Amino acid sequence: MFAFHNNKSSTIKIGTRQADGITVIDISGRIALGDGEVLLRETVDNLLRKGQKKLLLNLAEVTYIDSSGIGALVGVYTAVRKQGGELQLLKITNRVRNLLQITKLLTVFVISDNEDEAIRSLNVESATALPAMSLAGLAG
Repeated sequence: MFAFHNNKSSTIKIGTRQADGITVIDISGRIALGDGEVLLRETVDNLLRKGQKKLLLNLAEVTYIDSSGIGALVGVYTAVRKQGGELQLLKITNRVRNLLQITKLLTVFVISDNEDEAIRSLNVESATALPAMSLAGLAG
């Protein structure tokens, strides 16, 4: 599945694929107010409605993210956790890593640079998983 959002200055592309029972969400472009944040939320909501609760967000080709984009990441994380699911981030850029560190969210997300390792991690029973954190006040 691929979805596109175009406006005057940018394009966001979101594709989903299955890998060993995990839904990988490949994102390229901007996650920002009026750009990708709405499409990201809609994509994750649709996957949750279909019962797909083990999600891996591949951010390797995200070129820009703003506070609304960070809010969208927190929002989808919270939505997935409320449904009893797991969400991890894959291949985050230095900019995303810095923003997550500044906002003290770096420790909230499980982050991997290796897709195979992330998929294995998501397939392990969550007996040792961290408890769901309440981020309701942070979600936008």
